[in-house]
Amino acid sequence: MQDIQQIGVIGAGTMGSGIAQICAAAGFSVVMQDLSDRSLERGQAAIAASLARQARKGLISDGDAIQVQGRIATTTHLERLEPCDIVIEAVVEKLEVKTALLQRLDGICRHDAIFASNTSSISLTELAAASAHPGRVIGMHFFNPVPVMQLVEIIRALQTTDIVAEAVTALTRAIGKTPRVSKDSYGFIVNRLLAPQINEAINCVHEGLATAEDIDSMMKLGANHPMGPLALGDLIGLDVVLNIMETLYQGFDDPKYRPSPLLKQMVAAGYLGRKTGKGFADYHPA
Repeated sequence: MQDIQQIGVIGAGTMGSGIAQICAAAGFSVVMQDLSDRSLERGQAAIAASLARQARKGLISDGDAIQVQGRIATTTHLERLEPCDIVIEAVVEKLEVKTALLQRLDGICRHDAIFASNTSSISLTELAAASAHPGRVIGMHFFNPVPVMQLVEIIRALQTTDIVAEAVTALTRAIGKTPRVSKDSYGFIVNRLLAPQINEAINCVHEGLATAEDIDSMMKLGANHPMGPLALGDLIGLDVVLNIMETLYQGFDDPKYRPSPLLKQMVAAGYLGRKTGKGFADYHPA
């Protein structure tokens, strides 16, 4: 397998743009793909804003920020990913969308290119089974906000080869993150522990046991958590939390993972947290 030099990122949203940014900051050439020019423009704006914050804090120079942005090319065409050594997808958390994407990439990318999924809960073994080359499929689960959070969960599908796992572990270190490897299981490690806690906090609100603010305060003061579970759910996105809970519930067929009725209602109402300005707190400017 060739050394990784060029990285493709599919999706220019919060996660995709963050992944593109840290890869470019580590010196890699990046191609960021999305379906529309408008999505790519939003992704580029998010990267520029993130780099500007780092520059204001003295973490990087203005010149460094310009160089990072210069290493990121954008495109609406998947075919532009053909020369990439690894392609990291950060698209919607739907099995059918991700499997269809992997099958398209089979016909575009080199036989030795690695396919990495940023899925937060979907079985990598199922995803790999959709590819003509299942041994090159692996999970790279980044956390939001990507430039800040240190962990990358590396998820080995049943089919993932040792050489792919080793290459992705080395890449994770090269982009300044800390790799931790998990076997494939619904939700992996972090979200299998974290999402049910958020879901149960939502149930506490639903049952009227306490206010969202007090529940978060109790977990910060009593469990020494830096952020309460409901504020964290708002940060992650309540739609993402719901997707994770539904994956756990369906995957394990266990009622303890049943999504909270209030979580379902809030997602249906479009109250998704910070990204929509309203969740368990109101994020619209006063």
